[in-house]
Parts: sequence; structure tokens; C-alpha cells
Amino acid sequence: MSDPLPLVAVYADESCLGNGQDGDNPGAAGGVIEYRLPDSGRVARRDFWRSEPATTNNRMALWSVIEAFRLLAQKDGRFRVVFTSDSQYLIKGMSEWVPGWMARGWRRKGGPIENLALWQQAVELVRPHQVQWRWVRGHAGHVQNEYANHLAIRAAREQTQSGGAVPSAFDAWLGAERAAGRMHAEPAAFPDADRFRPSKPHPAAAQPTLLD
Repeated sequence: MSDPLPLVAVYADESCLGNGQDGDNPGAAGGVIEYRLPDSGRVARRDFWRSEPATTNNRMALWSVIEAFRLLAQKDGRFRVVFTSDSQYLIKGMSEWVPGWMARGWRRKGGPIENLALWQQAVELVRPHQVQWRWVRGHAGHVQNEYANHLAIRAAREQTQSGGAVPSAFDAWLGAERAAGRMHAEPAAFPDADRFRPSKPHPAAAQPTLLD
């Protein structure tokens, strides 16, 4: 039996300042990638974020997947990934909606698929990996989700990019939050490998053509 794929955890969130209002609404995606160091077993972290000057929450939720899996692709390997987000649009889409869309040639029964190109890009980047999609309620004190939200809001306001995975400021942020009396919960534990339950892999599907 082959060795199991390395396990990583991704906590991602998105922000759009003025989402749904008229005009250009700046937004961003942010996240933290956790993994165990092989020698010590200690959990290490890397941060990432990406911003756009005119966007939506749903677009940035998809960008959180694209950016995270682009970074994993740079490691030239396959991983088991527990991807956690408070976006039901993203989690339901990747785990429930996409297979049906793909079976119909990237169409949905209710009309055109919003953000189609981003969905397709996300699916192709995810394909080499085993992924468990996990939803958490936003703004409910989940420490890593709150940190990802912090990264996304900051990037949306400042319109900055991380330019890849950078050393995480998670510990410093958490210390400051606790000193200010805003965060009392403990960070979520690193996922238990024995409880990893990946979603069913997405099927291969031809791209729609103008003749369809």
C-alpha cells in the first residue's frame, strides 16, 4: 500500500467592501495554510492574499481556492487538503453543484453559471489533490477563520497582493487580539489524518462550444 498523501489545512475567507452596492467595490481573498514539519511535528503556517479593485464576495471566495491551490502546485506534489471557508457558495459549489454543472457541459438548470471561468480554473487546480470541503459559520469566533477574514479585509482596503506564500503573522495577530480582549477561543487543532474524508473527485468534462 502506498503512503498517504501529505496533509495540509487551508483556512480562507473573502471580503468585498460595499458588496452589492453600485460602483466599483474593492475586495480580496485571504488565507492561511497549515502543515506539519516532518522533523518536529510542529504546525507551521504560511499566509496568502489577493485583491481586486472591483469585485464581489463570490468572486473572491473562488479566488481563495485558486490562490491556495496555485501555491500547493508549486510544491510539485499531491496533497490531502482540508479546505475550510465560511462561504456556502464556495463549499456547496465545490462539493455539490460542480458535478452536475460539468455533467451538463458546464451549464446549470437555472441559467448561466456565475463566475464560470473562475469555477473552471478552481476545478482544474484542485483536480490532482484529495480535498475535504468544510464550512464554518463566519464571525463566530473560529480563530483561523477570523484570521483569514483579517487578511482579506486588510488586503481589500490596501489593495495589496502577497505575491505567494509568506511567513505567517498568525501568532502575533492572535496575541494582539487576546491582549485587546477580542479573542478567547483556541485555534482549531490540525486535522486528524484518520478522520480525513475527501469529497468525490470532480469528473473530467469537455468545455462547452459555440455549437452546443
